[in-house]
Formats: sequence, structure tokens, C-alpha cells
Amino acid sequence: MKSTTESLSPTRVKLTIEVPFEEFQPSLDKAYKTIGAQITIPGFRKGKVPAAIVDQRIGRSAVLDEAINGALPGWYSEALQQAEIQPLSQPEIDLTKFSDGEDIEITAELDVRPTIELPDLAAIEVQVADAEVTDADVDEQIDALRDRFAVTLDVDRAAADGDAVTIDLVARDKDGADIEGADAKGLPYTIGSGTLLDGLDEALIGLDKGATTTFSTELVGGELKGTPVDVTVTLNDVKERQVADLDEEFVQTASEFDTVEELKADVRERLVRGKRMEQAAEARDLVLEEVVGTVEAPLPETVVAEELQGRREQIMQQLSYAGISFDTYLEDEGQTAEEFEAELERRVRDSIVAQFVLDQVVADSEIGIENDELTQHIIMQQATVKDASGTVLELGKLRADGSIADDEVETTDESADAEPEVSEESDKA
Repeated sequence: MKSTTESLSPTRVKLTIEVPFEEFQPSLDKAYKTIGAQITIPGFRKGKVPAAIVDQRIGRSAVLDEAINGALPGWYSEALQQAEIQPLSQPEIDLTKFSDGEDIEITAELDVRPTIELPDLAAIEVQVADAEVTDADVDEQIDALRDRFAVTLDVDRAAADGDAVTIDLVARDKDGADIEGADAKGLPYTIGSGTLLDGLDEALIGLDKGATTTFSTELVGGELKGTPVDVTVTLNDVKERQVADLDEEFVQTASEFDTVEELKADVRERLVRGKRMEQAAEARDLVLEEVVGTVEAPLPETVVAEELQGRREQIMQQLSYAGISFDTYLEDEGQTAEEFEAELERRVRDSIVAQFVLDQVVADSEIGIENDELTQHIIMQQATVKDASGTVLELGKLRADGSIADDEVETTDESADAEPEVSEESDKA
């Protein structure tokens, strides 16, 4: 078998595959066995029917069709390997020459990745947000930790801000009719969290256990989002949440540290690492955006259409799960259907170009990187990334945990990790 490649466009090629008939013979023999095992001929066991009898009963053309259909995928795959082509779409295959006893010719047209001329990544400079961590940031994290270790105690008083309560809810329209699906029983809620309905916190504060009250609000989700309703809430249970004091006893209970200062230092370091990871993600996106905006990348329209359809179906499925109609979604986004489609297509095209850019980085790289994250890491190593103060960030040395690798320290660490030698004198000591 031999194949030739013809470029039809920067994103589409035509493979011509030529197969001598003698190379087709094994596929033909297999087809006879397959068909022979499926038919019943008096005087012959299944699978043992001679080829001549199969031709008489089924027809030679049926056997040829069976054989060619079985052989085509292997020939196509081998041709791709010979041409070193990575297809982006299913091929359009045409059997151009196929006569019994003669050489076979097949053509296959398919979409391929274009070759992209990348800009000088070292000339790209982007700016990301600072990785500053304030005392307030640290306090917020520690307060959240204290909140997770809070205990609840029964109280004999009216509900107050911060209490953990259990409630029943029933929503009715302005005509007094219950709204289907807009009710709940035994619902846990923390007063002041603001995670449910507007007006709920105000309705609960000052309410006694077992009491019921009604307030007006609007529904916040589903098909009836924004619908004015009257909500009747019953307070079933009230518990006061007590948050532990920030002292050494709490620190030793809630963490691996002994003192408040040690805990705060660890929280600050973790926040700094998280900020660095955010910087890296922002830098990656900005560098890719810069490259995507400058490269000339022809796109195969069949790939764009398939990706566009897939994205569209994904969005519709998510809206369906959320109980939101497409019209409601458009209203919330302030878009027309035409604007939605235009924006979706723009995002799809940009994402395909971005993937082509990453693929080209792989192709141009002297190290065989395959992972997108590694590719993006290579991009950040070459580009210049600064924070808002103008400081150049060494994000190319960023570890997976958000720490920055230090070449000298890493060399020292590797030496320290080596197995220490113990002399005989030491053993005898």
C-alpha cells in the first residue's frame, strides 16, 4: 500500500491511497469466512462453505463489499501514519477505483490543524494583579475557621441575627394560591446569611419559636424568577451559634499549630500561594489572548460548526437543569438571540485558535511536551509577566502548590535528601 497527500487548503488535505489487489486478498478471505459462518448451505458446516458456493448463493459483489468495508479503516489509519497527519474531522472517503482483480484506489478528504507562525513569545509583556495579602484577608480566613468550629446551643428567646434556625416555608401568589415547588419543610438556615429570599432575615429576627409570619418578596430562581409572592414562614427551632475565642486552646484544637502567631503565619503563606496561582492563571490567559489576537490561523469551518453546536447544546442542557428558559437567560444577560449566537461563535473561534497555538508550541518545542498545562507553563516562562507595581514575576518557577522554586535551595535540598554515609568508626562508637 502507498499513499500520497495533496493540500487542498491550509486546513484540509486529500489522501490518495493505492492498494495492490494481492494485498486485498487477506481481507477477501476473511470476508468469505465471515459470510460463510452466517449462511446455512445443505451439505456444508457453518464456516466451511467454499468460496465458489458463497459466490453462487450470495454473489461475489457482496463479498467484495464486505471485504472493502473491513479493510478501509486499516488502510486509512496507515495512510495517516505515513503522512504524519492528525485529523480534526471524520474523513470524506471515496472509492475511486475498485474492480475485481485490479488495484484499488481510495481518496479521503479531511480537516487538519494548520501550521501557525507564532510571534516571539519573549517579546510579549502582560500585567497581572498584585499578590498582596492583607491582615484583613488573614482575619477573614481565621474567622471562617472559627465559624466552622462553632457550636450551637438551645436558647429560650426570640430569634436573632446569626442564629441557626429550622423553618418551614410556603410561597403563594398574590391571589393566595400555593405555588408548586415553592415550599420547604424543616429547612436549616442561618439568620443573616442572605442565602435564600430577600426579606427572610428581617422576618425571622424577633420571631418566637413556633410562631408564623408572612412577608412579601420575589422568587429568585427557575421559570418564575422575579415573580412577586407572599411567603409564610414558621420558626420551628432556634439555636445560638457560639464561636470559639481565638486563643491557643482553639488553635491547638483546630490546627497543627500551637500559637495564634503560627496559625496566622501559615494562613498568610497559604493565601500568598493562592494569589500566585491566580496570577499564573491570569498571566496564562492574557498571554494566550495576546497570541490569539496576533496570529493568522485559518479555521476549518466544519470543526467550528461542530464545536459551536456542542457548546450550544451544553448551554441549553445547563439551562434545562437549572429550570431556566432560553428567553429568561437572554433577558438576564441583556442579549438578543442574534447577539448570543455572535458572542458564542466568537468564543468558539478564539478557543480553537488558542488550542492551535498550544499545539504549535508543542510542535516547535524540543522537549516532547503533551500536556496543555505544561505547554502553558512554557509560554509563561518565555513571556514577561509583571504585577501592578511593575515587578517582574518568575511564574515559570511556580510549583504546583503555589510556591516559587529556588534553584540554589532546590540543589541544597537534593543534597540533603541524599543517603548519608556512615563510617565504620561511627558504627563502632
